[in-house]
Amino acid sequence: MADLTRRSMLGLASAAAVGTGLSWRRLTAADVPGRHDDALTIAILGTAQDAAARQQLVDAFRERHPEIPVRIQAVQGQDWTQFFTKILTMVAAGTPPDVCVVATEGAQLFADRLAEPLDRFVTRDADEVDDYFADVHPALVESFMYEGNLFMLPVDFNAANVYYSAEAFERAGVGRPADDWTHDDFLDVCRRTRAAAPGSFRPYFWTNRLWGGVVPWLYSNGTSVLAESKAPGGDWLWDRFYAGDARAAGRSGGYRWTAATAEDPAVVDTFEFLRAMTAEGLGSSPAQGGGNELVARFAQGVIGMTPAGGFWVNGLAEAGMGPDDYDVTYFPRGTTQRHQFGAAGYAVLRTSRRKDEAWEWIKFCASAEGMRLSFPRPDTTPVRRSLVDAAFYAGTGPRNWQVFHETLERFPDTGPIPAPPQQAAVEAALVKNVVGAVTARPGGVAPALATMQRDLELALRSR
Repeated sequence: MADLTRRSMLGLASAAAVGTGLSWRRLTAADVPGRHDDALTIAILGTAQDAAARQQLVDAFRERHPEIPVRIQAVQGQDWTQFFTKILTMVAAGTPPDVCVVATEGAQLFADRLAEPLDRFVTRDADEVDDYFADVHPALVESFMYEGNLFMLPVDFNAANVYYSAEAFERAGVGRPADDWTHDDFLDVCRRTRAAAPGSFRPYFWTNRLWGGVVPWLYSNGTSVLAESKAPGGDWLWDRFYAGDARAAGRSGGYRWTAATAEDPAVVDTFEFLRAMTAEGLGSSPAQGGGNELVARFAQGVIGMTPAGGFWVNGLAEAGMGPDDYDVTYFPRGTTQRHQFGAAGYAVLRTSRRKDEAWEWIKFCASAEGMRLSFPRPDTTPVRRSLVDAAFYAGTGPRNWQVFHETLERFPDTGPIPAPPQQAAVEAALVKNVVGAVTARPGGVAPALATMQRDLELALRSR
């Protein structure tokens, strides 16, 4: 993780313009003969084994399009940050892929600098993608709009729900929380499960990152560390594919996050809530990095609750947990019960000379057949509502798997994590200051957030 930071990822994209003055064509080697003459190249985050696991998907695509050779290019990284950094390095080296998997964290970075809008393809093939939009919640589509244009068709997503240990709850005599449980209810559950638990049990464990870190708490309190607004436009999509759908009312041309709001009173209140919870020993000081190490600890029963999405189900099954060993519920309510989510889809790079072929790949992966082949196990949540059913979770659980997709229906204001084009620098500024704020002594939250405000302001200027 230390090799290339999120800030250096952004720096790679601007290095040519700022440091060397090279033109875009020279930077990307778009003028090198034969550079793009090979197969349609699709870059994914993963290993060679992950690429091999997509062979059925590739084979099914080739049956429909035998004229389009395909190569899956696995790019290894500990997280999306490293992956995006390596993609930008490939672009700078003149060896970019044609298509790239992009998560919410990098959606606006790619839309702003690297990706081709899909508007003309979607409009041209509207009849072919009607069933996709009819099966996908508009909130997910809106998250991949940028300044009025659509840059990706989301294929999977995960909202930050709450996983809880059935054993810990049963031991404390706690039942499944109500769907509309509150922050106070959450604290009560934490206290009861801790009192009933042996050893080093932690009622709530969380990680210090953008997805599933402090953001769910902020959203459920009606606030965020960045001011949120929406771009105009997008009517070409909403009027064509979501006409008459109440869920699409007020949808836009994409999200904008343009100003830091770390000192907003609701942000201060949220951090004070987390500070008090940590001081009482009900929640951990947020751990750095991703959440993969949590699977084993949760399976061992030393954690009562943690935020996670549908991507955890298969991992818990592999760790030996059965459907009755845990369950999932919605994130608790503060002043609101807005949830946060992250999604992923395929982007076509502007440098590609195979844009039409790339669109055919995206269109196939967005089909029901393509998604079934892409997601044979519950290690994420497919965006198509029709594919999230009992058969998908058979034998693995959890009992209330409907929560994963119903989050969007029950809480229609649920939105993406705040990820502007400067997301890498924004996340670094956030992560840098979270631990200091939640572990501060009484009265120490405001100074910590003042520092966060300064760092976020600098991050938003780091274009």
